[in-house]
Amino acid sequence: MAETRKKVEGEYLQYQGKPLVREDNTIIYGDLNNDPCVLALEIMSYVGEGDNKVPDKVLIQILDAKDPNKIIKQGDKNGLHDAFTLGTTWLDLELKKNAQ
Repeated sequence: MAETRKKVEGEYLQYQGKPLVREDNTIIYGDLNNDPCVLALEIMSYVGEGDNKVPDKVLIQILDAKDPNKIIKQGDKNGLHDAFTLGTTWLDLELKKNAQ
Protein backbone atom coordinates (compact mmCIF):
# COMPACT_ATOMS: atom_id res chain seq x y z
CA MET A 1 0.00 0.00 0.00
CA ALA A 2 1.37 3.40 -0.97
CA GLU A 3 2.27 5.82 1.79
CA THR A 4 0.25 9.03 1.77
CA ARG A 5 1.39 12.33 3.19
CA LYS A 6 -1.04 14.35 5.24
CA LYS A 7 -1.11 18.09 4.72
CA VAL A 8 -2.28 19.99 7.74
CA GLU A 9 -3.86 23.34 7.03
CA GLY A 10 -3.27 26.34 9.24
CA GLU A 11 -0.25 27.72 11.03
CA TYR A 12 2.43 25.76 12.84
CA LEU A 13 4.21 26.60 16.05
CA GLN A 14 7.40 28.46 15.12
CA TYR A 15 10.76 28.28 16.89
CA GLN A 16 13.52 30.59 15.63
CA GLY A 17 11.62 31.07 12.38
CA LYS A 18 11.13 27.38 11.56
CA PRO A 19 8.04 25.17 11.98
CA LEU A 20 8.01 22.83 14.99
CA VAL A 21 5.43 20.02 14.74
CA ARG A 22 4.79 17.08 17.07
CA GLU A 23 2.66 14.03 16.37
CA ASP A 24 2.68 11.33 19.06
CA ASN A 25 6.36 10.54 19.76
CA THR A 26 7.79 12.29 16.69
CA ILE A 27 8.91 15.92 16.55
CA ILE A 28 9.86 17.53 13.23
CA TYR A 29 11.73 20.84 13.18
CA GLY A 30 12.36 22.65 9.91
CA ASP A 31 10.64 23.69 6.73
CA LEU A 32 9.93 20.67 4.51
CA ASN A 33 9.05 22.90 1.57
CA ASN A 34 12.00 25.31 1.57
CA ASP A 35 14.91 23.66 3.40
CA PRO A 36 17.07 20.83 2.00
CA CYS A 37 16.90 18.93 5.31
CA VAL A 38 14.97 18.84 8.60
CA LEU A 39 15.48 17.60 12.15
CA ALA A 40 13.44 14.63 13.35
CA LEU A 41 13.33 13.64 17.02
CA GLU A 42 11.78 10.28 17.92
CA ILE A 43 11.03 9.79 21.62
CA MET A 44 11.96 6.17 22.28
CA SER A 45 11.24 5.96 26.03
CA TYR A 46 9.96 7.94 28.99
CA VAL A 47 10.80 8.15 32.69
CA GLY A 48 8.29 8.83 35.42
CA GLU A 49 4.58 8.21 35.48
CA GLY A 50 1.38 10.15 34.92
CA ASP A 51 1.88 13.93 34.83
CA ASN A 52 5.56 13.47 35.75
CA LYS A 53 6.36 11.45 32.59
CA VAL A 54 9.19 13.05 30.58
CA PRO A 55 11.15 11.89 27.51
CA ASP A 56 14.25 9.84 28.32
CA LYS A 57 15.86 8.22 25.27
CA VAL A 58 15.51 10.33 22.09
CA LEU A 59 16.65 9.36 18.58
CA ILE A 60 18.02 12.32 16.60
CA GLN A 61 17.97 12.31 12.79
CA ILE A 62 18.75 14.86 10.11
CA LEU A 63 16.56 13.87 7.16
CA ASP A 64 16.53 14.91 3.52
CA ALA A 65 13.40 17.07 3.11
CA LYS A 66 12.67 15.71 -0.38
CA ASP A 67 13.19 12.06 0.61
CA PRO A 68 12.45 11.52 4.34
CA ASN A 69 13.74 7.94 4.05
CA LYS A 70 17.25 9.30 3.41
CA ILE A 71 19.03 9.82 6.74
CA ILE A 72 21.90 12.31 6.57
CA LYS A 73 23.02 12.04 10.19
CA GLN A 74 21.78 10.05 13.19
CA GLY A 75 22.47 9.74 16.91
CA ASP A 76 20.72 9.61 20.26
CA LYS A 77 20.68 11.42 23.58
CA ASN A 78 19.05 11.12 26.96
CA GLY A 79 16.54 13.91 27.51
CA LEU A 80 14.62 16.07 25.07
CA HIS A 81 16.60 19.23 25.83
CA ASP A 82 19.97 17.63 25.03
CA ALA A 83 18.57 15.92 21.93
CA PHE A 84 17.01 19.14 20.61
CA THR A 85 20.18 21.15 21.31
CA LEU A 86 22.41 18.65 19.50
CA GLY A 87 19.88 18.20 16.68
CA THR A 88 19.52 21.93 16.00
CA THR A 89 23.33 22.26 15.92
CA TRP A 90 23.56 19.44 13.36
CA LEU A 91 20.72 20.98 11.35
CA ASP A 92 22.37 24.42 11.29
CA LEU A 93 25.68 22.91 10.14
CA GLU A 94 23.97 20.88 7.41
CA LEU A 95 21.95 23.89 6.19
CA LYS A 96 25.15 26.00 6.05
CA LYS A 97 26.92 23.23 4.12
CA ASN A 98 24.05 23.09 1.57
CA ALA A 99 23.99 26.90 1.21
CA GLN A 100 27.57 26.99 -0.09
